Amino acid sequence: MTKDIDLAKFLTRERHNVHLIGVAGSGMSGIAGLLLQLGHQVSGSDKLDSLETDRLQRLGLKFYQQHRAADARDAELVIYSSAIKSDNPILKSARENGKRTVRRAEALAAIMAAKRGILVVGMHGKTTTSAMTAHVLREGGLHPSHYVGAEIPILGANAHWDGRGEFFVAEGDESDGTIALFHPEHALVLNIEEEHLDFYADLAAIENVFRQLLAQTTGKVFYCADEPNATRICRSSDRIICYGLSDEADYRATDIELRNFSSAFWVYRGKERLGEAVLNVPGEHNVRNALGVIALATELGVPFEKIAKSLIKFQHARRRFEIKYDSPRFLLVDDYGHHPTEIKATLKTARSVGRTRVLTMFQPHRYSRTKALRKEFGHAFDQADRVVITDVYGSNESPMPGVSGQMIVDELAAHGHCGASYQPRLEWVHRDVGNLLESGDLVLSLGAGNIHEQLSILAADLVIAEKLKEIIGEEGDVRLYEPLSKHTTLRVGGPAQFWVEPRNETALSELIRFCRRDNLPLFVIGRGSNLLVRDGGIRGVVVHPSGGDFDKIDIHGNEITAGVGAKLKEIAYAARAADLGGLEWMEGIPGAVGGALRMNAGAMGAQTFEKVVRVRYLDGEGNPHDKNRDELEVHYRHFPLLEQNFAVSATFRGSPAPREQIESRLHESQEKRRTTQPIAKSAGCIFKNPEKCPAGKLVDELGLKNSSVGKARVSEVHGNFIVNDGGATATDMLELIDRIKQAARSKRGIELETEVQIVGEPI
Repeated sequence: MTKDIDLAKFLTRERHNVHLIGVAGSGMSGIAGLLLQLGHQVSGSDKLDSLETDRLQRLGLKFYQQHRAADARDAELVIYSSAIKSDNPILKSARENGKRTVRRAEALAAIMAAKRGILVVGMHGKTTTSAMTAHVLREGGLHPSHYVGAEIPILGANAHWDGRGEFFVAEGDESDGTIALFHPEHALVLNIEEEHLDFYADLAAIENVFRQLLAQTTGKVFYCADEPNATRICRSSDRIICYGLSDEADYRATDIELRNFSSAFWVYRGKERLGEAVLNVPGEHNVRNALGVIALATELGVPFEKIAKSLIKFQHARRRFEIKYDSPRFLLVDDYGHHPTEIKATLKTARSVGRTRVLTMFQPHRYSRTKALRKEFGHAFDQADRVVITDVYGSNESPMPGVSGQMIVDELAAHGHCGASYQPRLEWVHRDVGNLLESGDLVLSLGAGNIHEQLSILAADLVIAEKLKEIIGEEGDVRLYEPLSKHTTLRVGGPAQFWVEPRNETALSELIRFCRRDNLPLFVIGRGSNLLVRDGGIRGVVVHPSGGDFDKIDIHGNEITAGVGAKLKEIAYAARAADLGGLEWMEGIPGAVGGALRMNAGAMGAQTFEKVVRVRYLDGEGNPHDKNRDELEVHYRHFPLLEQNFAVSATFRGSPAPREQIESRLHESQEKRRTTQPIAKSAGCIFKNPEKCPAGKLVDELGLKNSSVGKARVSEVHGNFIVNDGGATATDMLELIDRIKQAARSKRGIELETEVQIVGEPI
């Protein structure tokens, strides 16, 4: 194809070989769909495939998952997206061989020229409004063709060619000035603001492009009278019609009722009341968008009754206040909004839904926009209770020094917002937001990049979390992504995917059965002593039996029965109150019954199972069992039964003793702990004592006391304790443990074994 051929005729009246570079994108996939329906032989290339490329291949697209010049050898025309650089192999080869190459917008403008074009433009709301326009005109019997920049369930596809109709509805992209390529019959101008300042010098430059478009519009210009810039630019044009909420608008809405996910309002044309409209998408901004569509459709002759009926049936485009999860306790919504004005409007809508709090995850889009509009972003989140902001989705931009999500968090703080935080790792955003969840919350993901994937992960985990909550009942607790650093005495560790606190044996039994049935890993944690959780946390369900039956301590004669959540120290003092001795050593162990059983914990020369009478436990299928001490296999710091089973309670035997004697032994335990163990955060003894030498003495002899990695340090009080000086990570701890092991091996020939249980996943 030579460069002087009529492009509109080439695309809409003839049949040719056409190649699209970047065909997987939402804009380019729409062009591909139109060309296939127009009868062309269409090929396309992209780095990644998508659901859209899969759909288009079923329609005849020849797709290549790479950019090679040879794959477009037969193409007579090459169409490329704005993200494609000039050194792309296909684009470069086509130009060198004299083939016609055109931008996406140029191809779209040429296709539109074959029909009576309706172009929807503006910085915000284009996709929703153009989809709504196509839907209303279709329901009105006008058989429009359409091109919309997102997946539209109610339209069937993002682009469609209908040979029966005269009109072509398209969303115009102002980001690169290409709306100036269009010569539509009608233009619908939603708003004009400072945006895309990576391309435009300022607002004046943006306004000039819109003026050029309006000068090329042959029919009517519809604009929102509530938007000052749109009003100023459009009102000087011929054949203008304005709409909005103001009394001066030609088409206006009154008596607006904003409902959870819909709106109802009365529509007037001048002084004539046309009737009531019900819109099944939420937000006042969408009332304005619908008014623009009503004005346009009415002027094209569609009766208001048909317009009203079609609006009731209209559904949002994908990623436009799209509900991803809905339950009585939680609501998750995804939205494409990424400009401060869009964010304000979407948050206003989210707030109107009536949930208790609005939690927001936001991914800034483009470095240039983040820098230019940082002040506006700082004022955009007033209606969000909590905001987690991740790093910038650069699109086709290179990073800019000093520009990150932290920039927006700083602006929010300067504005007085107290609930904003920065999470530079996108893959952890769902964790940060999920751990904030309380019943009644609405979670909103905002951004034009891939932030919605984090909301989808959260939604999938919420499905399981809600089932877990149903199992344990109102008295129990379920939390997502609970930091295990809060629940270990060492104060390190990543999150538990599902943190569950059952209050009784029945709930624990049902949890075991559920996890077994659904193949969910299950790990039980008590007070978290003698435990080191890696920084990646623990996948699956982490059960913390606590409260209710699990914290009970009952005394019958010389026997004390305690739930697995009961603290050993509390058992020691309960025994004192009953004048039972022999359990004073428990005062010196900072753990609970469950951990003491699992580790056969000990202190002051005593071990747990020396005082155990019987143990009650649940097997891997949730069935209860009771075993007496003589039926149990027990080793030093190891109780094999609990490798595959789950303790519920234990019964200990004390011996009657004078209160003074018990008090004396408790004091002895306290003094020993005070003088031989560090006060700083620790997990207890790190290593098992080897036969040749106690581990603490060995570490001392190796000269490793006070040695450190990061904020992890060998205690100067006891060599077998590693303490957290504040801010240590599991990675720090593990590196220090490894150094001690290497030193013991190389200098003394001793293989140290860890006594502390190391669990979880690395980052």
